[in-house]
Amino acid sequence: MPQHVSRRTLLRATAAGGLVTAVPARVPVPSAVRELEDRIRAGMERYGVAGVGVGLWYRGREYVRGFGVTRTDAPTAVDGDTVFRVASTTKTFTGAAVMRLVEQGRIDLDRTVRSYLPGFRTADAAASARVTVRQALNHTGGWLGDFFLDTGDDAGALARYVAAMDRLPQLNPPGRVFAYNNAALSLAGRLIEVVTHRPYEEEVRRGLLHPLGLTRSAFSVDDLPGASVAQPHVVDPATGTLVVSPESWWLPRSLHAAGGLISSARDQIRWARFHLGGGGRVLSGRAIRAMRSRPGPGGTLFVELDGAGVTWMLRPTAEGPTVVQHGGDWSGQHSGFLMVPARDVALTVLTNSDAGPALLDDLFVGDWALRRLAGVSNIPAPPLTLTDAELAPYLGRYSGQQIDVDGTVYTQEFEFVADRGRLVLMAGGAAVDGFAFYRKDYVVDLPLRGGTEEGIRANFVRGPDGSVRWFRIGGRLYRRGGTAAATARVRPFNPRPALS
Repeated sequence: MPQHVSRRTLLRATAAGGLVTAVPARVPVPSAVRELEDRIRAGMERYGVAGVGVGLWYRGREYVRGFGVTRTDAPTAVDGDTVFRVASTTKTFTGAAVMRLVEQGRIDLDRTVRSYLPGFRTADAAASARVTVRQALNHTGGWLGDFFLDTGDDAGALARYVAAMDRLPQLNPPGRVFAYNNAALSLAGRLIEVVTHRPYEEEVRRGLLHPLGLTRSAFSVDDLPGASVAQPHVVDPATGTLVVSPESWWLPRSLHAAGGLISSARDQIRWARFHLGGGGRVLSGRAIRAMRSRPGPGGTLFVELDGAGVTWMLRPTAEGPTVVQHGGDWSGQHSGFLMVPARDVALTVLTNSDAGPALLDDLFVGDWALRRLAGVSNIPAPPLTLTDAELAPYLGRYSGQQIDVDGTVYTQEFEFVADRGRLVLMAGGAAVDGFAFYRKDYVVDLPLRGGTEEGIRANFVRGPDGSVRWFRIGGRLYRRGGTAAATARVRPFNPRPALS
């Protein structure tokens, strides 16, 4: 039975905890680390986050610890080895597993997926015949990506899932447009299975987790006996209170390659150090660099992107160095992960509450962490005021789809209207969000009351004829002028879908 907790009780529980280091006590902790700790504590209190695991690599030292509690109904302190579901950061492990096969000469990133999976197809047979392995890994395959179908828990789950992808509509030609694609990463997991003749999970364990000593990382809590587990917490819509939700751990096996990994802050910062260190015995430095090279088309995924490499999101900065980033969202579990290789800095933050994204946005979308820890900042996004004529091409209704675990098709619909030189997103008859343009086709999320703070970034995508065809937010595409299919069910608009 889910347990409720008051906000006051929760805030008392989250007050403890601090970021510590394996460095001897006589070595002073840098002020930036203390400031990060203060920001995490303040954010947990402000937003109501039950537990947080943090890993930081800064100035050649590793700092790891936990804050708050694993569950609010039976509080146990989170520490650096407490496990959370890292959700979509799993995609970087899938990408690395593919790169191992590239180095072994068993996969070529620029050959078609059908070279390895002859039966693969989406609803557009011609487009799916052209898509390459690289395009699947950099989110430019072009088909609908939020396909969460549960195909069972046995070793055939991925094969059945990929076979069911023949229902997915092709939104854009392969390689043309960045659109976050969970289905493409499950496809990559199946590719790993076919080439290695092993289940995806086994290949990741033997090829990455075990040799790298990631002892608190697995695809099931059952594989981590005795581990401290950060139970998911969700908000009860009826009461607005935080609810412990152990059942939210469940995720279909068909989605393991897209978001199934469970891990700790300590293991996640070790994963970062492996990449910052230029590789090792499981992947060469050349393969590591290839994962964050040759980005596909750019766009936005909460922040502005140069594009995606081999699963890593590549984020520009005003100063020039690239931020290499990912993160993940699942019910009651939200995480962030970034590296700045040119500055030898990495940060990972794991949360076990649906309030977690607000804390993560403070650290991974805004400028503070980048500036304080790595000396870089976002490309400026000064809000502009446009004329009604300038706003007109963007106004109107938009819709997008996802397919749920039971195969039900859901649609999300909203409308943009103009208001004093900016855009207001209307959904369900209410004003949900406000956006201001900061350059052509690119907008920044602003409070509806106005203001100039920089927040979540999104952008519009034009079609071949130059007209606005899509709005992209959270990496997902919403078609301008689109309407729900007669068989689809309407779901409230959510700019942060599962497995982001």
